[in-house]
Amino acid sequence: MARRRQHRRAQGATVVVGAVCCLGLGAAGCARSDAVAQGPPAGDPVEVLRTAADALVEAGSSQTRTSLEMATGGTRVTIRGEGVYDYRKRLGRLKVRLPQDPAGAAEDRPITELLAPGALYMKNRGAGVPDDKWVRVDTATLSDGNLVTGGATDPFAAAEVLRGTRAATFVGRTEVAGARVRHYRGTADLEAASQAASEVNRGPLGAAAKGFATARVPFDVYLDDEGRIRKIRHRFSFVNGERQEPVAVASTTLLYDFGAPADVRLPADGDIYAGRIAQE
Repeated sequence: MARRRQHRRAQGATVVVGAVCCLGLGAAGCARSDAVAQGPPAGDPVEVLRTAADALVEAGSSQTRTSLEMATGGTRVTIRGEGVYDYRKRLGRLKVRLPQDPAGAAEDRPITELLAPGALYMKNRGAGVPDDKWVRVDTATLSDGNLVTGGATDPFAAAEVLRGTRAATFVGRTEVAGARVRHYRGTADLEAASQAASEVNRGPLGAAAKGFATARVPFDVYLDDEGRIRKIRHRFSFVNGERQEPVAVASTTLLYDFGAPADVRLPADGDIYAGRIAQE
């Protein structure tokens, strides 16, 4: 009888110890799982970022918000844009708002911009262009590769700058617009980016490598768990041709609502302004 009681006690103790061990293992397992979730992702950051543009192509399209901050001679201006982009067709549409002038005058009507392979189309451009006409700019002729000229950086070109990543570190996990993301910080080389970029961006990025004050581009980028860019911030530098003053540019591109409709139609030839554009 005594032996049976001892045996039952032993069994009970075994069950209790087993339960505690299971809880302990469960907690440890959770801790390990959480540590993995909070820690750096597998893979070298440089290689992860060099292929980040591919995830956008796989996503197909997204909505985007842009901000271009320029600072020179103690003056700082910010140009903001909003629209959609199709990463497979390399087509985008933005509404770009210019800042108030120094006198505090009201903002002009937003400029509508269409981003296309090798071209930038602008409507409501002003400078003597009729309201119903578009201005077409050949991006191959732009010394900045249209990373700055349009007042916004082409979202896919912004992503392909990362193909020239030379150094990068994983900063940590955070959130961007409610999405859990991984934050990386690094430096890209525009010449290397142009060599690794898709055909449509090879020329523009190569032009930017020669046209900017330096081909070195510091950046911060935030990738979601599917490897898609949610936010990217580049810091460019070029020299003002007239005053020979360095101009610092911070370009921020926010991407969201992946898969959103992005029906972008380019203007017909008859809708493109053929006259001379006045200098503003």
